[in-house]
Amino acid sequence: MEIMAHLDLIFSSKQYVGPESLADLCFRAICDNLDIISTRGRRGYRTLNKGLVFPSEICDKLVEFAQKNDKIEVDDRFFHIFQDVVATRLRRVSICHSAITDTSIAAITKHQVTHLAFEDCGLISKLGIEDINANAKNLQSLAFRGCPRLALVDLTIYLDSALDYVKRGYVFRAPNLKHFAFEHVEIAPAQYTLLLGSLTNLTHLDLSNATKIGSLEFHTVVPHLVSLCLYNVRIIDFKAFVENVIKLKGLRHLDLSQSNNKQGSYKNPNQVLSKLVSGLPNLVSLDIGGTNLAGRGVAERSVDDENVEYGLCDIQGLACRVNNPLQFLGLYGTREGACRRHDIPAKVIAGDANDEQILIAARVSMNHKPELLQKVLNDLYHVFRYESCERMDQALCIVLEAMEKHIAEKHIQISGSATLFYIVKTKEKSELVGQIKRRIIGTLLAGMIAHRDEETMMRNGCLALCQFRIPQDVMWNYEALVKVLLYSARHAESESFVQRIGIYLLNSLACQVEGKKKRLLGRLGCVGTMLRLVQYRVDCSIFDDVLEVAWSTMWNMTDETPINCQRFLDETGMNLFLRCVRQYPQKEELLRNMMGLLGNVAEVACLRPQLMQQDYVSVFANLLKYDSDGIEVSYNATGILAHMASDGAAAWTVEAPTREEVLEAMVEAIERWDLAAQRNINYRSFLPLLRLLDVYHTPQCQHWAVWALANLTQVYPTKYCSLVEAEGGIEKLNNLLTDSRPYFSIKTLAMSVILNCSPETIQSSSDTDDS
Repeated sequence: MEIMAHLDLIFSSKQYVGPESLADLCFRAICDNLDIISTRGRRGYRTLNKGLVFPSEICDKLVEFAQKNDKIEVDDRFFHIFQDVVATRLRRVSICHSAITDTSIAAITKHQVTHLAFEDCGLISKLGIEDINANAKNLQSLAFRGCPRLALVDLTIYLDSALDYVKRGYVFRAPNLKHFAFEHVEIAPAQYTLLLGSLTNLTHLDLSNATKIGSLEFHTVVPHLVSLCLYNVRIIDFKAFVENVIKLKGLRHLDLSQSNNKQGSYKNPNQVLSKLVSGLPNLVSLDIGGTNLAGRGVAERSVDDENVEYGLCDIQGLACRVNNPLQFLGLYGTREGACRRHDIPAKVIAGDANDEQILIAARVSMNHKPELLQKVLNDLYHVFRYESCERMDQALCIVLEAMEKHIAEKHIQISGSATLFYIVKTKEKSELVGQIKRRIIGTLLAGMIAHRDEETMMRNGCLALCQFRIPQDVMWNYEALVKVLLYSARHAESESFVQRIGIYLLNSLACQVEGKKKRLLGRLGCVGTMLRLVQYRVDCSIFDDVLEVAWSTMWNMTDETPINCQRFLDETGMNLFLRCVRQYPQKEELLRNMMGLLGNVAEVACLRPQLMQQDYVSVFANLLKYDSDGIEVSYNATGILAHMASDGAAAWTVEAPTREEVLEAMVEAIERWDLAAQRNINYRSFLPLLRLLDVYHTPQCQHWAVWALANLTQVYPTKYCSLVEAEGGIEKLNNLLTDSRPYFSIKTLAMSVILNCSPETIQSSSDTDDS
């Protein structure tokens, strides 16, 4: 572990603000389309395109960015790109959560890499070690974490003569290796000499989660250690262990922390810690989190330390460092609240006493201590929920990094997403620049996708996303968000909060997007999903906001999108429409949403014959008289019938109600409406209305369209007058005035629209708005 000097230096937020570098954008672009640099063979193996030569600076970054790309499986087929060690060059390779096999290790190690790390690579085996040994001339750092087929249990058992470790005298042969990490080693204490004996230049050793380390009898094998990590290692004979450790006089960092404090209980902790620290004169970093080594905070004088002034130190075992404080001390999870004591001889402390200590604890447990990191993130969440965090920017950096690095850890994702909700909710939106918004949303979305069946994760993610502008802030990853929300809508428990908030987000995603995105919604199955939600509620006689919002979502996604209108009809949406009308005849919001959707369907000429059924037309006609609390239901019903009537008398194939009865009722409805009524409607185009202005054979259709234009240009002139002019509406309105067929009411409304759109009227309206 590197020495930590100052908190502000530890948490640099520069990577989270400002634009991405051009180099990073290039790597992202290449990984989005590997065909730029490689050719995919029959079995999926990729080969670098002829003529390309990449140095290590590019190759290493390609591996890094490929692992961040959801489209790429970083496996043997991907690493085949680096088969040619002349055209490509790898130096520092770190592989996480990959299905690579020993084949890839052979390809990678031929590059004579200097740094190599594997984490959660379940298919590599002990045979891969041999390829590493054969190409270890330049190797300086090697790490294996979460690689079960590499488990070292008994080095005396071998697969064949080539892997007879005892006979040949070593497991790893890497003469220049300085950093070595191997988790979950289960060999007997006496076999560590065989494991480490050939690593003569080792300075950093990590044996986290080892089970039988003994008393470190092998300290003579690694005499040059400056860093020793024994996280989650249970030490039985701690007295003998200390005697051996203090012989490593060059040791600067020692980690004895535990995630399970049942393993970290030692007799005479004050004396043990005192001997340990006093025997390591170069020690600057010590982690004893989860143990009792910090003592009870009560002086326990012994004959060996009569000259120590205990009053200067609240951790008695560290009294010898009062005048030479440690650079770092890990106290997270220690007994007796050690991190909350006042006089502690350390410059930087990991603990849970305040937000600074918690952030430090998160940093030191970030990479390879997921169990501890989960607990620390829970503490951070409680700081945001019940207290106030003074280092919000640093907390944001920590949470994002934790979630990105531990995507498969459910509890880290849950705690992290909950904390992100409070951070985003608390921060001023202006403080969240574009790049950090994108990173927050991307991190949340990745966690939701990875844990889409976990209700708490989905709830946290949706709540946090609701703090952003939807859909504007998520347009860069619109499809992925729609997919995960649709999955949740289909599989979340019916009537649950997760289902409800997911539907609201889907409605927002459908509301303010144009044709391509609306068609995407339909292609991904949004119409069918909404109808299934409706079906469940109708079958169970449930009326709730989800029922209303499901219809609203379909209304939004069918707007000027004929293919989605067709999907609605194909999915037998009209049957559910009839059932809802009969079951909830007085629910105005529901009726408005359903009629708005059918208004979109009625605008599509080729679909109107499917609406020409007596059951449907009777409902539309009855709703012309609906005026419970506004005009919207009646308005939408009139619009549907106007479009249907515009096809001419021959297209009206139902016997009842007759076309004449309907046209008469439409005019009666229009005459009832208040021309100055405020509207809950949004037109992006007037073309469907303007087309009706040309229907001279049925002036009632013109009547509805021109009333709509008159109302909208009078109530919202700034928004809609320019739209009338831009789409050729003024010319059509003038034609109405000069033609003899439209009746008086139509011409009066047409003149009203023309006047509303005149520059003088618009300026007058603008002045009124300003005042």
